[in-house]
Amino acid sequence: MKKSKNGKPDKLSKDAYFEKLAPLQLELNDVARWLQHTGKRLLVLIEGRDTAGKGGVITAMSETLNPRQCHTVALAKPSEREATQWYFQRYVSHLPAAGEIVLFDRSWYNRAGVERVMGFCSEDETRAFLKQAPVFEKMLVDDGILLFKYWLTVDQVHQEERFTERLADPLKRWKLSPIDLQARKKYAEYGLARDAMLKATHKPATPWTLVDFNDQRRGRLTLIRHLIDHIPERRVPEKRIKFPPLDHAPLREEFGTSLKPIKAAD
Repeated sequence: MKKSKNGKPDKLSKDAYFEKLAPLQLELNDVARWLQHTGKRLLVLIEGRDTAGKGGVITAMSETLNPRQCHTVALAKPSEREATQWYFQRYVSHLPAAGEIVLFDRSWYNRAGVERVMGFCSEDETRAFLKQAPVFEKMLVDDGILLFKYWLTVDQVHQEERFTERLADPLKRWKLSPIDLQARKKYAEYGLARDAMLKATHKPATPWTLVDFNDQRRGRLTLIRHLIDHIPERRVPEKRIKFPPLDHAPLREEFGTSLKPIKAAD
């Protein structure tokens, strides 16, 4: 791996990244076909600090998959009614059915992270969550769900760079929220909450995998490679589709109304 003058690996270029991503996306499609063929269910939790790169890796995983099969879940804060329910209840309806993939952009682990650090839940509620989460997840895997939990690691210097980039880019500014501004001051507190979460919920049947996302492109490739390598045998016979020739010359799309398509811009 090529290193820069300071001895650290150079960030992966965009061209090199897409060259390495393409074959991984083909393998993800193999996984999707295997899930449909076997009726297995795949659930992936993507967790990490603000700006770690959760949305980017989820896009890389899902953009070439059938959106009817692969679902991304990014829940807003609980409604008044949801706030009175069992904590895990609003997540249950989003769990995968046979043949499906569900990617959680943050998950029930909000309780052990942002909710705890920002004071949105009590310490008693946090302790109850850390006790219940392994039990809940064990029930999922015992029922046959393939569960993967990833924490994306990012140093504060890179987090600050990404906050600044979001502030400067109108297309990324929507990612900033008032909570982000407060969370910037609590980098160490988030680290302590993360360690407590990992200690309580890293179990043999439902382990965590930490992935270095200081270089987001390398991080995406590493995470996807890990996921693929830990899926059981995923090859299924591929159905060959052959289109018979048309029995007439290709037709133009004509309209029997006064409506006409907009012309493409030059």
